Amino acid sequence: MEARYLELAIQAAREAGRIQKARFGHSNRVELKGEINPVTEVDLLCERIISETILNTFPDHDLFTEETSFKGKGSRWRWIVDPLDGTTNYIHRFPFFAVSIGLEVDGVMELGVAYDPVRDELFHAARGTGAFLNGQRIHVSETEDLGQSLLCTGFPYDVRENINDYLSYFRQFIMKGFALRRPGSAVLDLCHLAAGHFDGFWEFKLHPWDVAAGSLIVTEAGGQVTGITGQPFSIYSKDILASNGLIHPQMIEAIQEVEPHGLKPVAPPHASEGRNPPKHTLLRSFRASKGTLSAFIHGLRDRGFLRRRVKSERTGQKA
Repeated sequence: MEARYLELAIQAAREAGRIQKARFGHSNRVELKGEINPVTEVDLLCERIISETILNTFPDHDLFTEETSFKGKGSRWRWIVDPLDGTTNYIHRFPFFAVSIGLEVDGVMELGVAYDPVRDELFHAARGTGAFLNGQRIHVSETEDLGQSLLCTGFPYDVRENINDYLSYFRQFIMKGFALRRPGSAVLDLCHLAAGHFDGFWEFKLHPWDVAAGSLIVTEAGGQVTGITGQPFSIYSKDILASNGLIHPQMIEAIQEVEPHGLKPVAPPHASEGRNPPKHTLLRSFRASKGTLSAFIHGLRDRGFLRRRVKSERTGQKA
């Protein structure tokens, strides 16, 4: 990978980070893409700056960004961008957010850059060359025991709809690990795993821009990245399990103990699906039940959304 691609990504990330830091703590216009999925004018401004920086140099390249619908040109080169990862933190003035930029060539991640403007920490990796923090090589931790591991995770935006499923994994790792954190930025979670600050990370229902840069930084730092139950990883998968590699089998085993009752891993879509979400599974289940509560609950059980020991509807308790 030529140095000019990395230099361009770093330039774009630093410029977006400069904007984020300058506007941090101010009142910024906020809109909601979903019930708990916000976007600010800073997200949009940073995305525009990054897009212009890249396309002014490489006008024929594709851009796959969080805030703009993907319209591919069929290029071998695809830049995958989250202009502000950790928007909820940013809105609430919690200083844990970052810019994330990855470059995929012929379906392979070639470079990743993540910039934390609050701490002025720039993480980067190019395939086959290692991972770096502010120019210094970084490596994952050497923790061998899950019981001594500091883990991190995040919750997807449908957490209120599937709370018991996500909490089943959260509870499992509270019991199996040493301690657990939920900072709120997937790319920084992965970068701090790469730097040895965390030992393991898992999350469901992520998007390519959430993991493109961070997953490469982890692997280049000596870590391991797979699907949630150990299957081969793709940035177009919806779930991720990342670790220092040493505790990876133990994390998979812990997850498999939850699997019979917990959330089933989501099959990865084809890369070309981009931002098109599937129809709401629960809505389809309710329609299929013809509106009767008993049939609806049985349908959810069959789809794996509820545990077999779910409380009866006559108790008035939610599953």
